[in-house]
Amino acid sequence: MAKLHKVYLLTGGNLGNRIANLEAAARLIDDRIGKVGKASHYYETEAWGNVDQPPYLNQALEVSSSLNPIGILHRIWEIEEELGRVRRNKWEARPIDIDILFYDHQVVEQPGLKIPHPLLHKRNFVLIPMLEIAPDKRHPVFKKNIEELYMESTDPLEVILLDATVLPV
Repeated sequence: MAKLHKVYLLTGGNLGNRIANLEAAARLIDDRIGKVGKASHYYETEAWGNVDQPPYLNQALEVSSSLNPIGILHRIWEIEEELGRVRRNKWEARPIDIDILFYDHQVVEQPGLKIPHPLLHKRNFVLIPMLEIAPDKRHPVFKKNIEELYMESTDPLEVILLDATVLPV
């Protein structure tokens, strides 16, 4: 039996039916990448980077996968394309975006793939959903857990919990 890796992903989007897009992404991740074990609530945040666009919804997922990091990345690209993402510019509005935050405790640096995600410690829209599902997850480079990274974050953007009665998949 293949070894299962604990992978943390962040899904997000700001075009179309944002909740339906995140639900579809979670289902496809569960089908094609690995079993979704934990899922945060949905959180809304103003756009980061290119701010002249609609607000984003985000959700953190804990996934058990037998795939290697590149295999996960290729499946992510397939899922994003299937859900209507077209890559043109960095930080552009999009119906879906899926980022690999962590892969076990590994540090991966390959062309087009860096794990842990190089900006996760600077983004409250990543840290707050991760606080919900894995507050003690340690960053393998900074040697700090998610709660510590959040306490040190200087990101000024407010992250709003979507109505808690709207539960994720």
